[in-house]
Amino acid sequence: MELKTPAQIEQIAVTGRFVADVLTELSAMAEPGVNVMDLEHRARAMVKARGAESCYWDYAPSFGDGPFRNVICLSVNDGVLHGLPRPHTLAKGDVLTLDFAVSIDGWVADSATTVQVGFDDDVASRPGDPDARLIDSTRRALDAGIAAAVPGGTLGDIGFAIGAVALSDGYRVNTGFGGHGLGRTMHEDPHVPNLGRRGQGLVLKPGLVLALEPWWAIGTDEIVYDPDGWTIRSADGSNTAHSEHTIAITDDGPVVLTPRPTTA
Repeated sequence: MELKTPAQIEQIAVTGRFVADVLTELSAMAEPGVNVMDLEHRARAMVKARGAESCYWDYAPSFGDGPFRNVICLSVNDGVLHGLPRPHTLAKGDVLTLDFAVSIDGWVADSATTVQVGFDDDVASRPGDPDARLIDSTRRALDAGIAAAVPGGTLGDIGFAIGAVALSDGYRVNTGFGGHGLGRTMHEDPHVPNLGRRGQGLVLKPGLVLALEPWWAIGTDEIVYDPDGWTIRSADGSNTAHSEHTIAITDDGPVVLTPRPTTA
């Protein structure tokens, strides 16, 4: 785990602004009738034009069947993590998660958002819609986790803040996958669980850069993998949502390095 200097944090912020721009553009593209692969190819073009390096292309962890060979994770409906882009024509009401990480000049930023295809992004205004309510829950949990990321606090404080939103909203939290440190690579220590106990775990210090990423499903905290080992889905087939920002802990409090026009 490496604490970053203010200058290094600003370099990560440069990457973060690009990540935010890509997610903003692709989210707007995600309309009924659009093929998921169109989003992948647009992301590839944007990465190439910026001279960025994808953190996903050739990514080959032990659980996947071969290298990823895509530049963005795109998960539809019950898919939530590591979504392998594949041909699928989006329909109104589909729940689409976009998760994107790149490196620029050696510094990584990572962010994710979930959108409801064919609807405006103001999910908080549709509390009677189960999918909108789910998406809004992960966004509010992300905000709560960010607010808890202060010097002198702990990782447990962040996990407690995130998990409290989920539990209050009636969702179950899977602790197998959560947030993480990042900087020179996409995944660094520490692991940041979406459940935690106040005052427990690593003490937060200025210079720590983290990706916080609350995610959950409507009906279960259990997951299953696609046969190729990539896309992770809810075990009961219920829809899922995932919200993520890269943040830096500073003397003045948490700073979001992947800000987008909305709270997504």
